[in-house]
Amino acid sequence: MRTEEIIQAEKKYILQTYGRPEFVLERGNGVYLFDTEGNRYLDFVSGLAVNALGYGDYDVVRAIEEQVGMLMHVSNLYHTMPSVKLAELLVENSFSNRIFFCNSGTESWEAALKFCRKWGNTKFEIPKNRLLAFNNSFHGRTYGSISTTGQPKYHKGFEPLLPGIDFADFNDIDSVMNKITDETCAILVEPIQAEGGIHVASNEFLRKLRDICDEREMLLVFDEIQVGCGRTGPLWAHEEYEIYPDIMTVAKALGGGLPIGVTLMRQHVADAIEAGDHAATFGANPVACAAAVAVLQKLLNPEFINEIKEKGNYFIERLETLKQRFPTQISEIRGRGLILGAVTKKPASDFLTLFRDRDILIATAGENVVRFLPPLVVERSRIDEVVDVFDEILRQGH
Repeated sequence: MRTEEIIQAEKKYILQTYGRPEFVLERGNGVYLFDTEGNRYLDFVSGLAVNALGYGDYDVVRAIEEQVGMLMHVSNLYHTMPSVKLAELLVENSFSNRIFFCNSGTESWEAALKFCRKWGNTKFEIPKNRLLAFNNSFHGRTYGSISTTGQPKYHKGFEPLLPGIDFADFNDIDSVMNKITDETCAILVEPIQAEGGIHVASNEFLRKLRDICDEREMLLVFDEIQVGCGRTGPLWAHEEYEIYPDIMTVAKALGGGLPIGVTLMRQHVADAIEAGDHAATFGANPVACAAAVAVLQKLLNPEFINEIKEKGNYFIERLETLKQRFPTQISEIRGRGLILGAVTKKPASDFLTLFRDRDILIATAGENVVRFLPPLVVERSRIDEVVDVFDEILRQGH
């Protein structure tokens, strides 16, 4: 099928919940994507922070191929080696004692919400089951996830939402204290609000949240679906703060391009969960777990992690230079590591098109934030290429 035929077939048969550009991607290699017309695109979206190792990573592809030839699926009724190996790697390299496998970020978040309420309903003589989330947050598109997402645009038309949820202002402890009740069982927070505009939590804010949860016997839950797996520099974003949660959700980059989600928890949370409390037919899929093991083994290399930090710092420096040169067009540079945002005067969607016209794929994070999510294997020369193109676009008055 020709490109136009594919696009028309997509519009005919697939529910139109996405506004896709008018090209069809066919293959990827390294940090590049290629469409059916042979055009090459430098990818600074990474499948929305999924393709952390780029496209065609040898070790990930080999792990997938080997596992596909042995066992693709049996469900959670039986033990499989890849799931146990992955679980061990996750527990041994995080705060957690136990993990739950599922298939996506929003599934891992739904599991976290259930575990919070089961813990709060069984631990206390008078049940605690209210959840405190944050304005401008984003946690996914299923019902529990949108109910805890602090952006009304995702709620519109889908009411009534899940009850028992309160919202405080991000990076504002006074707001948190005003919203906590005797029924609050957990505080739900992203160390960096990614979809909400690349807002970074302050160290003081996360430290105070940890203290509040300890003092009031509440759970602290971190959503690291987008910012985990090396994206901000360390393996987990919260490690840079040296502040640790009771529950954490992970997905996206972990599977190397295959669907996977994980909910990690401390033992005292796991103790509240019994057999039959939750399940996922495709959770712990052997192929996805084999891919994730290959991804984690690379991310656990200290040299690789250090390179992410160095490249992130370099990228920030270059973007800050642009901000200084174009202060009326860029007001702020946000983010850490290789999840960065430039706050622009003009709509971010305009820049999406302008970059794409120059064969570079970027993303947005809200109406006025240009979001950069390159593969973690990106070279400095490719960062230079993107910043130079940004410079050119800004010089043209955009």
